[in-house]
Amino acid sequence: MRPAAALLTACLSFATPVSAQGFDGVVQLDILDGGRTANGTYLGALRLTLKDGWKTYWRAPGDAGIPPQFDWGASGNVGDVAITWPAPEVFDQNGLQSIGYANQLVLPVEITPKNPTKPVRLRGEMDLGVCKDVCIPERLDFDHTLDADAARNPAIAAAFAQRPYSAREARVAKASCHLTPTADGMQIEARVTMPSAGGREVAVIEPGNPALWASRPDTERHGDTLIARSEIINASGAPFVLDRSEIRITVLGAKHAVDIQGCSAG
Repeated sequence: MRPAAALLTACLSFATPVSAQGFDGVVQLDILDGGRTANGTYLGALRLTLKDGWKTYWRAPGDAGIPPQFDWGASGNVGDVAITWPAPEVFDQNGLQSIGYANQLVLPVEITPKNPTKPVRLRGEMDLGVCKDVCIPERLDFDHTLDADAARNPAIAAAFAQRPYSAREARVAKASCHLTPTADGMQIEARVTMPSAGGREVAVIEPGNPALWASRPDTERHGDTLIARSEIINASGAPFVLDRSEIRITVLGAKHAVDIQGCSAG
């Protein structure tokens, strides 16, 4: 098995939730209320509080992390759930790179109710990975009826303020992706014309298809152009086609992060 495929298999097998004996209380989940918006949606947030020194993962967790997964199936009067991810940190340990949050994560969610005249109940499960000296999977239950009359929540507002800049806000002039077939899948070379995000910039490439996996990009800057190269493979080994409009490129810098949706041929 080639290195990229071996690492993917290890990540997928580790992502199955198991009992975390001996690590009780590492992470606590609370639901925060943010009230109802002018357009009728409800604001809330999942707040994860971790013990000192522990961290959890972003939606694209890095070399060997566990991407969080949500099950909203038991909720009541929930039509759509939109998640806003605050900009994560990059952690380097023993040659591996992971992407996530230390000590606490406030994850804003905006819920569109099926029936605007009835209350919204968030009930379900969150699967996530938490790491310190060891990494363990956790499954957390939540059950909370959102308060439509709740006041503006400072913690939710702060989390919204920490989101990555959009391409327009970051003055991205162009984003292109050149694709080349490889023995295992597809190499992608993304070129993003934009001002520096500050310090060491780390690019993350998400294929836009949950069946596909992208390796950690090699990232370098030449003047006003950031270049990121990654290999994308299918866990099943089957051939695939990449839709450039679904490719998501996130640039994590010392000053800010940038979220770029889609890229042109290049």
